[in-house]
Amino acid sequence: MDRIKLRRAIARTRLAPVAAFPKRLRAVARYDAKVLSTSARWLVQSREHHNYTYDLTPLSRNHLAWLVSVVCDIPVKQVRAYLDEIEADDNLRQHLQQAIAGAERRGLADKQIRYARRIGWYAIVRASRPKHIVETGVDKGLGSVVLAAALLRNAAEGHPGRVTSLDINPEAGYLAKVAPWSEVVDLVIGDSLASIAALDRPVDLFLHDSDHSTVHERREFTAVEPKLAPGAILLTDNVTVTNVLAEHAERTGRKFLAYRETPVNHWYPGDGIGVAW
Repeated sequence: MDRIKLRRAIARTRLAPVAAFPKRLRAVARYDAKVLSTSARWLVQSREHHNYTYDLTPLSRNHLAWLVSVVCDIPVKQVRAYLDEIEADDNLRQHLQQAIAGAERRGLADKQIRYARRIGWYAIVRASRPKHIVETGVDKGLGSVVLAAALLRNAAEGHPGRVTSLDINPEAGYLAKVAPWSEVVDLVIGDSLASIAALDRPVDLFLHDSDHSTVHERREFTAVEPKLAPGAILLTDNVTVTNVLAEHAERTGRKFLAYRETPVNHWYPGDGIGVAW
């Protein structure tokens, strides 16, 4: 009996799991070896301890383009142009590199600028042209600067807007404190729920990226609901962990989509973007 017939014969017996074990072990070992290698390289080369940054795989980037295309109802070619636009923005990249190099917290930030899923935020802002964005959770301010860069491009085309960035940490947002990006960013330090309640103008785009507990995320979407402008877009950075925005979308009669990013050469599996519109 040849090997192929023998394998097929064994596959029909109780010995099948035992016979398949070496092949399964090799597959797992190859995967684990790759993860361990990537992790070891990151531990040596990176400074980040949270809010990891990385590039997206080409496939993941293309899926993100299609998500934005569907949500904003524009051609995917236009979305890809927006993604290329931010990645080719040398002034923004240079500012971020200089701001990180001169920051007191530079020991916890990488010098290389990588936007990950935030290029999707940028494209959504470019496509939807919001007058007022509210972002909860700022950290260094990378997301705030990305949103501001999109708003500045919109303003140059006759569609001005501002972003209100909320964070409880008084040291947050140092990347967003340099002109021209700072000119469209209102950094508010304080509890996000209290800050949302105090908003005095309609919100066209809301992004949850603060405390990622289910309870707090739900409270933020509940708090911002009466503040939303007609046709507002809701985003969450917590979609890979909770179903909060999907439930909120169903409860309020909105559509919902979720995207999970795939990082290039990183041990972290990636976050995502949840969208309700």
